[in-house]
Amino acid sequence: YLINAVYFKGAWHYPFKKTFTQEADFHRADGSTQHAQMMRQAYSFNYAKDELGQYLEMDFGNDAFSMVVMLPDEGRTTRDMITAMNSNRWEATIKRMSPKAIALILPRFKAECDYQLQEGILPDLGMRLPFSNAANFSGITNAPLFISTIIHKTFIDVNEYGAEAAAVTINDMVGSSDPHQYKDFIVDRPFLFVIREKSTGVILFIGEIGEI
Repeated sequence: YLINAVYFKGAWHYPFKKTFTQEADFHRADGSTQHAQMMRQAYSFNYAKDELGQYLEMDFGNDAFSMVVMLPDEGRTTRDMITAMNSNRWEATIKRMSPKAIALILPRFKAECDYQLQEGILPDLGMRLPFSNAANFSGITNAPLFISTIIHKTFIDVNEYGAEAAAVTINDMVGSSDPHQYKDFIVDRPFLFVIREKSTGVILFIGEIGEI
């Protein structure tokens, strides 16, 4: 086994008030619905829009890290956004973001998944020898050695207080703006999220949420 671990825990710069969380419907991609605990907050968030959907950035703690929520428009899907996204488009989207008064409704969510990287993923990237009897690890041992399994596990928990993520491998109406000037950003259908380090742009975690 080969094990590598990454852990992230971030408190929102502006936490949600738990008393404002209410149950509401979340619409799955297959058309079915499920009940979800929807967190609510109105504030100024970095925001952008394009032909596929909307993008909203939520800061953690001292603003060094953030989570970007990518919400497809009605009639679009997360697959559409994934297919269209590349590094240039992502960087352009981040640069285009600007502060906007948003009334945000976001579900609490948890997700967990695991992959065996030696089955397809790493071999498809050209890493084959370490998984065979021809592997050469003479730099660390003279014993015949090869990698049998690489398991990558990812976990994330997003709630009113922040996000906690690990990988192995309403503030009533904050501010003085007229509530009618707030733009709704209602995450009640499948979406994507990205947790990133803002100064370098490094992406720590990325995921797709299709159900809660």
